[in-house]
Amino acid sequence: MSASSKTAPKLIFRLQFDQDNRIGRGKIQLLSHIKETGSISAGGRAMDMSYRRAWLLVDEMNRLFKQPVVESQRGGKQGGGAVVTPFGEALIAHYQAMEDKARAALSNDIGWIVANLAD
Repeated sequence: MSASSKTAPKLIFRLQFDQDNRIGRGKIQLLSHIKETGSISAGGRAMDMSYRRAWLLVDEMNRLFKQPVVESQRGGKQGGGAVVTPFGEALIAHYQAMEDKARAALSNDIGWIVANLAD
């Protein structure tokens, strides 16, 4: 790898609670898209994800926490939709703050490692 081809590595931050339960960048991005669009389907599409996959991830997060992160709204004149709950919004904010803190805390060490990559 030449010095000119060195790119900043990605710090992948994920909280692993047990073998089956975790929160990472993808789920947080999905929540953010749902918040922006008001729709699980549109949130999933923004990430090239099927509605089923998006719904399963939302269901997984809703079961993981004491409070739901997303609440579905039944159809009506305007059709259904989804809203990120206040807890879900707080989860997004806390996750992003932890990710930023981790990136800042590790930047010197990551820089040292990158500087010592083989050419």
